[in-house]
Amino acid sequence: MLWTSIVTDKDREQEKNIRIYTIYKVMLMHIKQNTSHIKYLVVMVAFSLMSAPLLLTSCDDGETYAEMKEKERDAINSFLQGNNSIFDAPAKIISEAEFANNGYLTDTLKNEYVLFSSTGIYMQIRQKGAGQTMIEMAKDDPDSTITRSIICRFYEYDIEAASVTAHNLYSSNTGNLDKMSCTYSQLSRSYTASFTSGVMLSTYSTSVVPTGWLKPLDYVNLGRHTDNLAKVRIVVPHSSGTSNAASYVLPYFYEISYELGR
Repeated sequence: MLWTSIVTDKDREQEKNIRIYTIYKVMLMHIKQNTSHIKYLVVMVAFSLMSAPLLLTSCDDGETYAEMKEKERDAINSFLQGNNSIFDAPAKIISEAEFANNGYLTDTLKNEYVLFSSTGIYMQIRQKGAGQTMIEMAKDDPDSTITRSIICRFYEYDIEAASVTAHNLYSSNTGNLDKMSCTYSQLSRSYTASFTSGVMLSTYSTSVVPTGWLKPLDYVNLGRHTDNLAKVRIVVPHSSGTSNAASYVLPYFYEISYELGR
């Protein structure tokens, strides 16, 4: 049940058209900002006639978005097949239906990972944790919307580069761990979250929490028992990752623990 990819001529043509249009609009914007109205009209007509061959040629240089996604899928599949220094054995991929039948647990002895087909995220629950899920907490709230502080210990692994790119594993002071403020709405069944401190905030200079980090919160319990914290491993494609991952179409692997903050 690993990802498969078929890059069609239609995909390549659509990507080329998007790139042509973007370059065209940006160049026209700069021309307009630096010329008078009359000169702009003259230059625009001349540019429209002369630029098309150049833009068509430039779109053949480098990787297309479709090609970058195909490369990402190949990297994820290879990683899950055990071609890494983290796994002791290849991952056994299970469906969401199998995950539900197993009580929303994964068998770590079999190195099971559930694939969420709508996002391409793979998840393994290492420890369920003590306490309640965010969903259970919201049911006890009259407004059905709750906000909690969550402390995370993690490491981030670039799958294509095969290297650890960020972590806070060796911090003995909880004040140096990553903290996020997370809100769950029972009405929309969705999360919003922002980093308030920690390595992710300083590394990527943004408070936005990757959606891949929030997916496990549906299934793990949040508590303050440090000997039984919720812990997961997740493979996150670029579409659910950091801004850097999205920009360069990079997949990342994370091991994350979740602790209820104060």
